[in-house]
Amino acid sequence: MELHDVWFVLIAVLWIGYFFLEGFDFGIGILTKLLARDRVEKRVLINTIGPVWDGNEVWLLTAGGATFAAFPDWYATLFSGFYLPLLIILICLIVRGVAFEYRAKRPEERWQTNWEHAIFWTSLIPAVLWGVAFGNIVRGVKIDAHKEYVGNFWDLLNPYAILGGLVTLTLFTFHGAVFASLKTVGDIRMRARKTALGLGLVTAVLALGFMIWTQADEGDGKSLIAMIVAVVALVGAIAAIKIGREGWSFALSGITIAAAVAMLFLTLFPNVMPSSLNEEWSLTVTNASSSPYTLKIMTWCAGIATPVVLLYQSWTYWVFRKRIGTQHIADAAH
Repeated sequence: MELHDVWFVLIAVLWIGYFFLEGFDFGIGILTKLLARDRVEKRVLINTIGPVWDGNEVWLLTAGGATFAAFPDWYATLFSGFYLPLLIILICLIVRGVAFEYRAKRPEERWQTNWEHAIFWTSLIPAVLWGVAFGNIVRGVKIDAHKEYVGNFWDLLNPYAILGGLVTLTLFTFHGAVFASLKTVGDIRMRARKTALGLGLVTAVLALGFMIWTQADEGDGKSLIAMIVAVVALVGAIAAIKIGREGWSFALSGITIAAAVAMLFLTLFPNVMPSSLNEEWSLTVTNASSSPYTLKIMTWCAGIATPVVLLYQSWTYWVFRKRIGTQHIADAAH
């Protein structure tokens, strides 16, 4: 396997890690409106991700940086062609981080309510747009012979990509509901399980339609195996949450995300960004990659840094592994 193939796989793994972690992160933000009944319960939900949400975003930064270094032409075409949706995602992530930090800085009702609205919308919008973006990457976009995107924003809003956005929205929210049931106690835990069950059924219908569409258009034997794993894992996650096995359900919903993202990348390979105008103008792992020397240096750096990142992030989750409830919110007692 050539180094550019290795880095294609590594970038796929980084996106899997990002969507697995930021997926339940976004889901919790959305559930602050759909699940929480009052401000105390909103604080409980936000506190479940309070110690980890910023660490989860490291995976996005690493995926973007790896793409820039390993496949500069892919990075340039992607970020210029998808400039507006990616800018919206960036603004949402910035506002979302500020909202988490500033929400409790002042006691006024209006102040806290406004930041809670911000948390909801800046979780929902990226959850949709990531699905739309990856739907377009897999489907192919208007790239000319000079490796430049020549379409417009409205070209990105096609039925396949919109369905992809609905899948990521429901899947992330389901993943977040399972995480909420795993990390909370009391009445909110029971409602999170019930919410997860309903969301899981909706997710299953949308995800199955999207994956069948993907497989029918561009799939092969490997992507079919990934699709089957994703479907079986999602059904298992729904069954596990129904009988109250939150840990198993969370693990299986994570496998669903991993298998679904793997399916998209398997469908994409050896392209990194197909051209819908002319197949010969598509960006591939060979014509969009950096030099072999650059990839070699990157491989050494990744081999040293990646285990350190995994260790400290795993340690963070271990330290903050306990469940919380409304009784753990200090102000709730007064």
